[in-house]
Amino acid sequence: MGYRMPAEWERHEATWVSWPKDPNTFPGGILPKVEEAYVKMVRALAAGEEVRILVDDAKAEERVSGLVGSTDEVAFHRVRTVDVWTRDYLPTYVRGGDVAMVKWRFNAWGGKYEDLLPDDGSGEAVALGSGLRVFRPGVILEGGSIDSDGAGTVLTTEQCLLNPNRNPQLGREGVERVLADYIGGEEVVWLKRGIEGDDTDGHVDDIARFVAPRVVAAASEADVSDGNHVALDENLKILRGEKDSQGRDFHVEEVPMPPAVASSDGRLPASHLNFYIGNAAVLVPTFGSESDRAALGAMRRLFPSREVVGVDCRALVHGLGTIHCVTQQVPSPHL
Repeated sequence: MGYRMPAEWERHEATWVSWPKDPNTFPGGILPKVEEAYVKMVRALAAGEEVRILVDDAKAEERVSGLVGSTDEVAFHRVRTVDVWTRDYLPTYVRGGDVAMVKWRFNAWGGKYEDLLPDDGSGEAVALGSGLRVFRPGVILEGGSIDSDGAGTVLTTEQCLLNPNRNPQLGREGVERVLADYIGGEEVVWLKRGIEGDDTDGHVDDIARFVAPRVVAAASEADVSDGNHVALDENLKILRGEKDSQGRDFHVEEVPMPPAVASSDGRLPASHLNFYIGNAAVLVPTFGSESDRAALGAMRRLFPSREVVGVDCRALVHGLGTIHCVTQQVPSPHL
């Protein structure tokens, strides 16, 4: 029908976020620091587009409004959510003659978190309230598992989309057919696996992202003793050997991984690649390490016309995700 998933750098109408509050995800003293990160993200994004914030009720709206400050570019929507991972449970927006949605099924990353399963319904509520056309493939898929160049090429990983805890009936060819039919993915580039500590089974938005036509920013780990070195090196080799939907080689821009960020439960999925491209600003996760400078420098070279904003994600990553995981773009209906 001519619909495609636009590239993230294409013009947005808005960005969705859900305000953090789940004590299981952000226990103890972590939540105030997470909220600080959210305030910074919302203010930076609101300089170029509307920010739509999901809150549970009027009381939450009043409190969050006081935190982010008064601006015409922030809109509150009272839709109950369990957690913040809007990238994965909200619909994926596509554009053809108009803007429409693809509402995938959300099973909390292969059934890992029963308490988060109701967020499938939260995504459905946003879809129903949008007034847009909604396609429902009946397929389990999270937005963080795919990345589009807007012109027919999709990045993903075998670890996630071929995982038997998602859609075992489909297989590789079936997944490729779904991506072609629903988001215009004519060419699917299959990377192998994601980073350590990632409970999503290897979401691609931690390891490789389109930043311009033919240009992919990709995570690299120079330390051969690091647990991510082998997987990321293999992914880099794949990218350098693949072509986009137009038959063109990729230019790969390496972005170093931060040093390991640990918690009492093990390594956390800290990656500078979990950035988000807004109309006016590119939000980049930082972790208080030397790699922050290199990552921010790479993003400034790649996005010279946008403000590059580093957001301290040392608290947010304790929830096992960062900036891209908690955002979802709404493309502008106008090219």
